[in-house]
Amino acid sequence: MKTMALLINPIAGMGGRAGLKGTDGADILQRALDLGAQPEAEVKAGKALDQLAAVDVPVKILVAAGAMGENAAKAAGLDYEVIYEPSGKTALETQKSDTEAFLDAAKAAQPDLLVFVGGDGTARDVCRKIGLDIPALGVPAGVKIYSAVYANSPESAGRLLAEWAQDSPMDYHETEVLDLDEAGFRQDEVDIQVFGYLRVPQHSQFMQNLKSASPQSDEAAQESIALDVLDHMDDDAIYLIGSGTSTRHIMNELGLDVTVLGVDIIKNRQLLVKDANEQEILDAIEGEEDVRLIVTPMGGQGYILGRGNQQLSKRVLAHIDKDKLSIVATPSKIMTIGTNPFLIYTMDDAIDEKFTGYYKVTTGYGQYSMHKVEAMK
Repeated sequence: MKTMALLINPIAGMGGRAGLKGTDGADILQRALDLGAQPEAEVKAGKALDQLAAVDVPVKILVAAGAMGENAAKAAGLDYEVIYEPSGKTALETQKSDTEAFLDAAKAAQPDLLVFVGGDGTARDVCRKIGLDIPALGVPAGVKIYSAVYANSPESAGRLLAEWAQDSPMDYHETEVLDLDEAGFRQDEVDIQVFGYLRVPQHSQFMQNLKSASPQSDEAAQESIALDVLDHMDDDAIYLIGSGTSTRHIMNELGLDVTVLGVDIIKNRQLLVKDANEQEILDAIEGEEDVRLIVTPMGGQGYILGRGNQQLSKRVLAHIDKDKLSIVATPSKIMTIGTNPFLIYTMDDAIDEKFTGYYKVTTGYGQYSMHKVEAMK
């Protein structure tokens, strides 16, 4: 029987909807809770484990007690064994030391595969403790997911696990673990570093690419995109703008303060809210008849919603019509995505489906291309 270690970071992603760009540190977690954030990592883990359970192949799951793995394995009906008891009594009391202690226990048990649910911070912990000793697979649940050690979605991770459990031929390769400084990230500074490597499944259908940064040569294209957007901007409509460098130039051309890595809200070319969290967005659009959204895809990965901008939640997107979504991207960014579709993943099938289809993407002043948006499942 194959064995799989499962690590869930219970607080992963909680800072996303709160606009905090991560959840590293007790103070940031408390701010996220104060802003109404709820844990999502266990739900996303369940979406992956349900795919594994569906193939009915015996796999022993090694878990930490409670929200760090046991609850999700039990809910999926999988055979599991608790190999670590977290120090905290609740999901929100788990510590980095619990993650490290579980990884030590998992390494000693030598499972066939380690599956971890979180973001780049979790991947960094796994890299430090496990390295290349045990094959690993990430289930995306964090705010920052730059590393290519993650599957495209929890469901994609689950389908890959199902193939692994059924002994489908699978190659593994060494892939970079990236992370960035959250404090700098909150100041719109992107300092990405390579911290090491994990040995992950090589599967183009299920695994994501490294996030690609916008090159400096895109500056002129981004400015021309901004001018095109401004020439088509309507009075009395409320605009949600961001995140990303391509949308930053829209705010710059208006002479407004901007959050490169957050979501800003404007109306009649005036700033209403800078770096808005989910609740601030909901408050701003309450009662508004014309709500627009301008986004840019993540270079290399193609996500336009649900990755890196979780404050644009399903509750927010329910207020926005499909024809009020505008996508902007420089030609070089589109080249990093290639012929692959842009992606959306909000954990709400109805919302995801609403925004699928073909869009006219603004690539310069008076320049457009057609690109397809698909729901990632």
